[in-house]
Amino acid sequence: MNCWKCGEPVETKERVGFRDHCSRCDRALHVCLNCEFYDPAYNNQCRETMTERVVDKERGNFCDFFAPSAKPRAAAAAASPKDRLEALFKKKSFD
Repeated sequence: MNCWKCGEPVETKERVGFRDHCSRCDRALHVCLNCEFYDPAYNNQCRETMTERVVDKERGNFCDFFAPSAKPRAAAAAASPKDRLEALFKKKSFD
């Protein structure tokens, strides 16, 4: 598994604890963005239908269905929405 924020490889032997943090960026690891079931296309952004809704996907939670994701989501999708919007409307210079 990789940290959802910085992409640091995290050694997961069996489970990720509720209070485990990344050694590089100190972000919580037991978060929706690090979970195998996380999927923005699904209701509540989770493929597990029995879980309770978690509003903040970047904060640590106590979900019992959490499974470490093998897919790298490093750097949380790179740019923030504001950065992407500014890049979209950035003036181009024609030298």
